[in-house]
Amino acid sequence: MGRIFEVRKSSMFARYDRMAKQFSRVGKEIAIAVKKGGPEPDTNPMLRRVMQNAKSFNMPKDRIEAAIKNAMGKDQSNYDEVLYEGYAPHGIALLVVTATDNTTRTVANVRAHFNKGGGSAGNSGSVSFLFNHLGMFKLKADGLNMEDLELELIDYGLEEVGEDSEGNIIIRCAFTDFGNMQKALEEKKLTVISSEIEWIPFNTIQISDEQSEDVFKLIERLEGDDDVQHVFHNMA
Repeated sequence: MGRIFEVRKSSMFARYDRMAKQFSRVGKEIAIAVKKGGPEPDTNPMLRRVMQNAKSFNMPKDRIEAAIKNAMGKDQSNYDEVLYEGYAPHGIALLVVTATDNTTRTVANVRAHFNKGGGSAGNSGSVSFLFNHLGMFKLKADGLNMEDLELELIDYGLEEVGEDSEGNIIIRCAFTDFGNMQKALEEKKLTVISSEIEWIPFNTIQISDEQSEDVFKLIERLEGDDDVQHVFHNMA
């Protein structure tokens, strides 16, 4: 009985840690969005996107509003989004998206994570050419026809449309078309569950299960860093 309780408690703390990380990530994204476009969602598409994503994993409304208010404060840290690149063990390329108020600290930490995880940090552009920079929108299906949707959205930069494992519709467009696509979906009153900026590999690399464990250990180390927002890889 004690062992079952320990497992349940461990699982509960893991969920809490994930939620805390999500809330922290969104708080920084809100700060960046407010800095770039102001505190009004109606006139700030980036802020609308971040708020949408926050609601998708049940971040309380008062927490979202508090984050916006904090972002407007004079004493609030100014976060910048910085991309770091490198290789994990076994030749797997990694892109590390960070939100930082101290690039000196962040670059030192990221390089340390790569070194301790058996990888190697690279210079800007060293692996990003292996990835396609895309915008992703997850929509409620609600009886939508994907062929019709494709025809409606192709003029707004649509690159691909498909379904995820839960039956939601996934739309991807070029990073440069993200704003146009977001506006089109809003005007067509389609229900967007969440949206993200992604780095999708042009090709993936197949490695063994044992080798993939080495890669995931490094990814987990990076994702545990407070400054790290996302980690993308080209592992199959």
